[in-house]
Amino acid sequence: MSNSTICAISTAQGEGGIGVIRVSGDEAINICDKVFESVSGKALSEMKGYSAAFGCVKKDGEKLDEVIASVFRKPHSYTGENVVELSCHGGIFITREVLRIVMEAGAVPAQAGEFTKRAFINGKMDLTEAEAVIDIISAKGKSAVRAAMLAKDGALWRRIEIIKNKLVSTAAHFSAWADYPEEDIEEVSEEHLNNVFDECLFDIKKLLSTYDVGQVVKEGLDTVIAGKPNTGKSTLMNLLSGHNRSIVTDIPGTTRDIIEETVSVGDVILRLSDTAGMRDTEDKVEKIGVDIAKSRVKNCGLVLAVFDNGREIDEDDRRLIQSVKEAPVIAVINKTDLEKKLDTDYIEKNIKRTIKISAKSGDGLEQLKEEIEKIAGTEKFNPSEGILANERQRNAVLNAEKALTEAKNALNSGMTFDAVTVSIEEAIENILELTGERVSEVVVDNVFHNFCVGK
Repeated sequence: MSNSTICAISTAQGEGGIGVIRVSGDEAINICDKVFESVSGKALSEMKGYSAAFGCVKKDGEKLDEVIASVFRKPHSYTGENVVELSCHGGIFITREVLRIVMEAGAVPAQAGEFTKRAFINGKMDLTEAEAVIDIISAKGKSAVRAAMLAKDGALWRRIEIIKNKLVSTAAHFSAWADYPEEDIEEVSEEHLNNVFDECLFDIKKLLSTYDVGQVVKEGLDTVIAGKPNTGKSTLMNLLSGHNRSIVTDIPGTTRDIIEETVSVGDVILRLSDTAGMRDTEDKVEKIGVDIAKSRVKNCGLVLAVFDNGREIDEDDRRLIQSVKEAPVIAVINKTDLEKKLDTDYIEKNIKRTIKISAKSGDGLEQLKEEIEKIAGTEKFNPSEGILANERQRNAVLNAEKALTEAKNALNSGMTFDAVTVSIEEAIENILELTGERVSEVVVDNVFHNFCVGK
C-alpha cells in the first residue's frame, strides 16, 4: 500500500449545509496545519485525538471559508492512520476549493473506497465488515440498513469464525499427531471427524440459505402488477408507492408502457412495475405493451395478479391465472367495495395466496404487506445471525462446502488422513478468503472498486 496521504470530499457532491474533506495518512495533520488556522492559534499537531478546533482555511493568505477541523490520531481512527476532517460550508465551489488547497499542500486524491481499504489493510475491520460499509451507504430500506450495520459490527465474521475454529483445530490436531508420533497425542478418530464435518456442513448450509433473502432485503424484489385492463392495477401502484405514479382512468388500456417505482412494503423493498392490461387487442401500440407485460411476468420475482371483484371472470383472467400459477404470485382481488361478481373460488383453487383489497380506500393493505413478507422470506428474517451479502461471499462459502464434502467423502472411502487434511485445508483457505485473512490483491481491489470516492 502506498504511504501517501490521501484526501477526498466525503459528503455528497452538491449544495448542502456542510461539506467534509477527509484526509488520511502519516502527514494528514501536518498537511492540514499548512492550510488551517484555528481561532485559538493552536496548531492541529498540538491537539489530541478525538478533538476539534474552529478556524478557517486560507488560500494565498486570504480567508477562504470558516472550518471545523477534527483530529483523529492513529491507530484510533477509521483508517487506522492519522485522519483530519475539515468541515466547511457545503457549497460545490467551496468544498472543491478546500480539497484543491489540501492537495496543493501535499495530499493526493483518494481512489474509490481507499479510506475503507486502508481500514481493512490496517486491521480495523475484516473484508466482510468492509463490504458492509458500501451496503450501509446503498441501503434502500430499514431492514437493509439493519443487516448492513450488523455485518459491519461483525455478525457474519462471528458466524464464520465458529466454523473456521473447528476446522483449524481439527487440522492442527492432524498435523501434531502426524508430525510428532513419539508424543502421546490422541489419534483422531473417524467418528470425531465425521461429527466435525457434519456440524460444519450444517452451519455452512444454514449460512448459504441466508443469501437469497439477503439479496431481497438489499436489492429489493422485482415485482410486476399484472391483470386485464381496468382492474385497478394503477390504483394499486399508487397505493403502494404513496403517490400518484400511474395515471388512473375508467378507460381500459390507459397504461401502455411499463411504469416503474421502488417502494417499501413492510420490511421488503419492491422494484415495482405497473404493466399494460393483459388482453387480446388489435391496437398495435397497446399490443407491444401487452407483450412486454407478459415477458416481465415470466422473469420477475413476484407477481401481484389483480382481479376485479365487480366483474365476472373471463378468458383474459383465466389466461393470466394459467401464466402465473407456477410463479411466486399473490392474487389481489380488488374493488371489494363493489358488489361481488367474481368467481373467487376459481382463483383461490389455482393461486395459493389470495387477498382481498380495495386499492381505492386502502382496505386490505396490511394483509397484502404480510403476504409479501411471507413470499419474500423476510417474515422471520434475522440479520443479527449474520447473512451472506454478495456473490463473492457466497462463492467462498460454496467452495468451502465443496472442499469439506470432499474431505468427508475421502474419509469415508478409506483414503489416507493426508488426503483428508488437504481438503480440510482447502476449506479453511476459502473461509479465510471470505474474511480477507488470506486474499489476493486482485480480489481486494475488486471489492473496493465498487465504493464511492471519499469512503
